[in-house]
Amino acid sequence: MLAGHLALVLAAAFAGAAFYVNFAEQPARLTLDDRSLLAEWKPSYSRGALMQASIAMVAGVLGIIAAILTYRFSFLVGAVLILAPWPFTLLIIKPTNDELKATSIEKITPATRGLILQWGRLHAVRTALGCAATFAYLYAVS
Repeated sequence: MLAGHLALVLAAAFAGAAFYVNFAEQPARLTLDDRSLLAEWKPSYSRGALMQASIAMVAGVLGIIAAILTYRFSFLVGAVLILAPWPFTLLIIKPTNDELKATSIEKITPATRGLILQWGRLHAVRTALGCAATFAYLYAVS
């Protein structure tokens, strides 16, 4: 059951990191002027995306392994939930990400702040999926 416990720990780490972004980092960056806002978002997003994508992938694979080894459907539910941010990001958030990444800090428009606000709302879905996956894994190991 080690795979299941590790999946739980990683899903909780994903959820915690995602929650931190929505609860602390996003509100803090929104206090900045528009240029500083985008200048902060770009490296923060790049680093966070790599970390969260990796955690989600490993937690999902471990959840699938745990489901196979234990025949517990709730591990599979957790795996689907923790992997769901991947397609959600690629299909729904990516256009916003691409537009923000392509915006030069010297060529900020009033729409830039709106895009970062939209990004934060979309990121909250990733947070919810991470929390739901954590609860599914917690149920599976209990």
